[in-house]
Amino acid sequence: MIKDEYLPLLKKVERPGRYTGGEFGCTYKDKNAVDLRMCFCFPDTYEIGMSNLGVKILMHCLNKLDFLWCERAYAPWDDMEKLLRENKLPLYALESGDPLCEFDIVAFTLQYELSYTNAVNMLDLAGIPWYSAERGEDDPLVIGGGPCAYNPEPVAEFFDLFSIGEGEEHLCEIASLYRECRKKGMKKAEFLRLASHIKGTYVPSLYDVEYNEDGTVRSIAPKYEDVPAVVEKRIIGDLDKAPFPAAFEMPYIEAVHDRVTLEVFRGCIRGCRFCQAGMVYRPYREKSVDVLDECARQSIAATGYDEMSLASLSISDYSHIDELVDRLLSWTEEKKVGLSLPSMRIDAFYAELMKKVMSVRKSGLTFAPEAGTQRLRDVINKNVTEEEILRSCRMAFENGRQNVKLYFMNGLPTETDEDITGIAKLAGSIIGEFGGRAVGVTVSVSCFVPKPFTPFQWEAQDTVEELKRKQQLLRSEIRSRKITYNYHTAEVSHLEGVFARGDRRLCKAVAEAVRRGQRFDSWDEFFSAENWHDIFATVGIDESFYANRRREYGEILPWDHISCGVSKRFLINESEKARRGETTPDCRTKCSACGANQLGGERRCCR
Repeated sequence: MIKDEYLPLLKKVERPGRYTGGEFGCTYKDKNAVDLRMCFCFPDTYEIGMSNLGVKILMHCLNKLDFLWCERAYAPWDDMEKLLRENKLPLYALESGDPLCEFDIVAFTLQYELSYTNAVNMLDLAGIPWYSAERGEDDPLVIGGGPCAYNPEPVAEFFDLFSIGEGEEHLCEIASLYRECRKKGMKKAEFLRLASHIKGTYVPSLYDVEYNEDGTVRSIAPKYEDVPAVVEKRIIGDLDKAPFPAAFEMPYIEAVHDRVTLEVFRGCIRGCRFCQAGMVYRPYREKSVDVLDECARQSIAATGYDEMSLASLSISDYSHIDELVDRLLSWTEEKKVGLSLPSMRIDAFYAELMKKVMSVRKSGLTFAPEAGTQRLRDVINKNVTEEEILRSCRMAFENGRQNVKLYFMNGLPTETDEDITGIAKLAGSIIGEFGGRAVGVTVSVSCFVPKPFTPFQWEAQDTVEELKRKQQLLRSEIRSRKITYNYHTAEVSHLEGVFARGDRRLCKAVAEAVRRGQRFDSWDEFFSAENWHDIFATVGIDESFYANRRREYGEILPWDHISCGVSKRFLINESEKARRGETTPDCRTKCSACGANQLGGERRCCR
């Protein structure tokens, strides 16, 4: 709960509910009765962080440990940050109100690259030294995790260790070891050496990185023989046994996703070549209908929400989707609980399922063709045809929907202007076929960013100028008023591209950006391409080296010492097939030997 010295600040900020704590569902423990205190930090606003299911799950797991109390902190908006600095008050945790610098462990989930400056800025606001090498024995242990931890190098110098993969078991093991080492009076360096022996733990300070004269990585090697050369990710084998928080903190102000979120499965069977999540979250593992139904009932009862969404990378791939929806609707309709589905695979979409989920509340319908021509859809391995797209839209309109949203990307490998104009033609075909009705199509186009552990990790990203040219080309081709066109800022995608495939030398750019006051880089209000260009120039970083350069297959990549379970040979094969325009069947149709199944796991459908 917020302390007295902070109360006058709340009268001066836009949304004080972000900073008060004390929400229904919070976990409180006697801080004098636990051995370890941990603060889980989300480096973005309260509204976004409170919507993150992963944070809820991990805090639930950690607070089940009787020797540890895990609290929360979020990045303060600029009005609150200014007040904290003016009044010389440190960033604090919402449950106890204690400064982050008083905690034993401070952990960050890194969900996207443009949150890096926020994470370091939160350390600064808390009075914690930025760099791992500068922190002493009395400073908190700083841990990083989340999707960006699969290439942690651009922020490696700021973290003591990273949790690679799924953290439910791993973070508890790390906390237990830290507790044991502290009781024995061991130094932090001794703990980190031992922690590196736990599967899924990456300790950057225990690895040496050398570079070639051309700037590429020469080697990444552990400093000691007992430190693993390659860090393997952690997974939860049986999701039915995985902890799930039925009750959780209820936000005081509206969150981005203000509802119960039900995790249906992890992984993906599809293999889209641009998608990092589809690769790093393998192998595919499902929860049973019985467990999902029970989790849903408990969550609705504990929170009182009147809306629930099913979460996964491709919900229509769940092998028991009909049974699950029927089971949920058997009681949600009576309780007036709305059921919503995320973006769906067009080829797996059908009218009966849509009718079911519309029975309580109509919600937006989203498909993701990703590319405007069949040639390019084959290149990215989307495995969906124009006929399937039109059929799905027809089903949507015939069953009462008046608008569908279609996601695309521009800047994809091998893309031509014909592929760009194909987006307009596809949207126009949908309107043309159903033009007699009051229907609309929203076309949302993001910029392709090559990501680690994908078949496109070696590809060059289009320059900002080329991305903008393609955006304007598409705009000129869209002529119907029934088509709404939205697109992402090219400069933001460029910055994401720099950090996505960056190495440790980018740490100095992050530090320089924080010193200059750069924050919330994914927000239009704060992003400045001009500032970032000057930052990179000041620290001697060539942006195009990271974003706009195609890498050779033999080049050592900054993340080669991390393993997500998918082999590099498989990724290279997929890259070569993309160049030939060849598709790969989904994992349920035929195993393509990506290597992920060796990680184990039960209730899998990609055997």
